[in-house]
Amino acid sequence: MKMKTIVLNEERNVTLTAYLLEVGGEFTYITKRPAIMIIPGGGYEMCSDREADPVAMPYLKAGYQVFILRYSVKEHKTWPNPLNDYEEAMTLIRKNADEWHIYEDKIAVIGFSAGGHLAGAAATMSKNRPNAAILGYAVLSQDVKFCSITAPDVIPYVDKNTCPCFLFSSRSDNIVPVMNTVKMIEALTEAGISYESHIYAYGIHGFSTNDPSVQSRETVICERVKNWVDDSISWLKDIFGEFGVNGMTKPECEAHVNGDYGEYLSINCTINCLLDSPQAVAMLESTMPETIMNSFQSEDEQSSYYGMMTLVDILGFANTPRNVIDQYNAQLNKIPNKHYIDKKMK
Repeated sequence: MKMKTIVLNEERNVTLTAYLLEVGGEFTYITKRPAIMIIPGGGYEMCSDREADPVAMPYLKAGYQVFILRYSVKEHKTWPNPLNDYEEAMTLIRKNADEWHIYEDKIAVIGFSAGGHLAGAAATMSKNRPNAAILGYAVLSQDVKFCSITAPDVIPYVDKNTCPCFLFSSRSDNIVPVMNTVKMIEALTEAGISYESHIYAYGIHGFSTNDPSVQSRETVICERVKNWVDDSISWLKDIFGEFGVNGMTKPECEAHVNGDYGEYLSINCTINCLLDSPQAVAMLESTMPETIMNSFQSEDEQSSYYGMMTLVDILGFANTPRNVIDQYNAQLNKIPNKHYIDKKMK
């Protein structure tokens, strides 16, 4: 493994520390690796060491190239300095992706507390967005004003281009209220973004990895809190894929929960989305039983329930043969998605 520290801004003491694992050689089937950028917390007054190297180790073990961003704090924390630090760091990582053996489209960020705010801002408003974000007891709402009066509320910026998110926090956190996580979940749900969330029953703010090397055993914290580390790594496998003989395997989890956000229609679109397309309606009317189409298009509660379901779910309930489902998908893939076009024009 190689380690290097790159100075991004000497005046503001901004650095990017890189931990780069080898490829090839004994890792014969690995030519590239996914990567993760760690953004420690510290109330925009410091970058916590407890949320830096100790967090890096599990992701290195999981095979990731790991970077630690120490961004602008104290008198330099005025927005958008921290976001500009992130932009420069992510640009540098992607620019050196070949040399550092990184998949450019498999780079995550993980941030804690105020660092979680910066990671959330990266996921929602940056020019060079990550492909996944892990937000640990992150301050994502107007509460960030207590850390930095110039920092923006992240939640209103959640949109269809926000990357998949993994969130964890404590119900009893008395520094960053749990509603920061709850409201972020609501925004991600509204935007159709894939996410996973763990709100633990109790625990103080800033528990990091919650093992004895970073957290005193005298502190009362839910025993399950430490599970976020393994759970987040497992979640990233769902989002990015796993190491395979011919590169990374196909991800198990798409960036959006259904096909309503794709450029073209598919069987993964909701019925409501498909009914917005005259072409899709015509196709379904020519192939679906009339009774089913009538239930889709009626104005009763049953229709409202069907509208939120995807076509593939309904075809599955009807025990439709796989080859027929594939035929539906092939036809729908030729039809532009009105939802996608409308949102792109806004």
